[in-house]
Amino acid sequence: MNSLQDKTFSPKHQSAFDARYEAQKIAFGPVVFHCVRYAWKRGMLQALAEAGGQGLSVDDMAATGRWSRYALKLVLETCLSCGAVSLKDGRYVLDKTGYCVLSDTLTQVNLNFVHDVCYLGLFELERALDEGKPAGLKTLEAQAGKRWSTIYQGLPELPEPAKSSWFAFDHLYSDTSFPLILPDVFATAPRRIMDIGANTGKFSIAALRHDAQVELHLADLPQQLAVARQALDNEGLAGRAHAHPVDLLDDNAPLLQEGAPGMDLVWMSQFLSCFSEQAIASILRRAVATLTPQGQVLILDTFWDRQRYDIAAYCLINTSPYFTAMASGNSKIYESADYIHLCAAAGLRLITVRDGIGYGHSLLRFGKA
Repeated sequence: MNSLQDKTFSPKHQSAFDARYEAQKIAFGPVVFHCVRYAWKRGMLQALAEAGGQGLSVDDMAATGRWSRYALKLVLETCLSCGAVSLKDGRYVLDKTGYCVLSDTLTQVNLNFVHDVCYLGLFELERALDEGKPAGLKTLEAQAGKRWSTIYQGLPELPEPAKSSWFAFDHLYSDTSFPLILPDVFATAPRRIMDIGANTGKFSIAALRHDAQVELHLADLPQQLAVARQALDNEGLAGRAHAHPVDLLDDNAPLLQEGAPGMDLVWMSQFLSCFSEQAIASILRRAVATLTPQGQVLILDTFWDRQRYDIAAYCLINTSPYFTAMASGNSKIYESADYIHLCAAAGLRLITVRDGIGYGHSLLRFGKA
């Protein structure tokens, strides 16, 4: 799959009238979001699903005492306008879009992530873009009673439900990929692997289980490594795991101490998108410095330009404002060409690209130039 040079999400030959309708969907998007979410969370969609094709009238639903007629009429009319439900002979019926909201894991995880983590903070997107700082993060800091420069420092202390929704979002995309890429990781029989941005240690655990001889070196912020260490202890795998606490935004902070044995493989998964291009360049430079002469760098990430379906590209593109408003103020979901260019500048050459892994991941393999 080649990186895209031309792309549109608009239907071919779209009329001016249809384009204006789409523009109104943008204008009222936040309203629709909240009403559909209410219908899901408060059981309206589930009640319609159980009623099947005959549906339910507002009076039927109000008679249960679960919702007022006012709430039902207001919320279901918005659900009707966006195709989540249909109206037949005065009775509401769950439509296909509503069924996705009710039953599709991807949709539910995205809804919870946007609502619990991003929604309030996105009000500060304009300031975040102007200042290059996560201006919306203050909404989570206020709930937690903490101060962080980026969301990553605060992940272990995020308030609920933001914490659960953040990790569900992160793990949904990564967990489907890890079992699929382990043969790629061990294709060169590495004995020493560095997991940069180890997060909760899920990849390290998977790799240690896969090969009884491999050693994992986890590099991340101290508070994240504490979480990963606990997970490794719980699995009985801590003996072959070594923590390297490091502030990856510190250009002068090495990933390995001088004189330490080099790495056969450096692994980064859904990690570099957390940083600006300048910071990525610094991390890659330090990653290359850890490699043995034949060592390689594997980057697993979601690139919006390497997606087979528009639905995946749409989700990824619209995740980027989270990075701006909430996470770091200067990172995003990148195009694959951005990584390839930055890796080349760090002294790496692209060996292979594998697309279509899990929920839209690509695996880039690099060797020393």
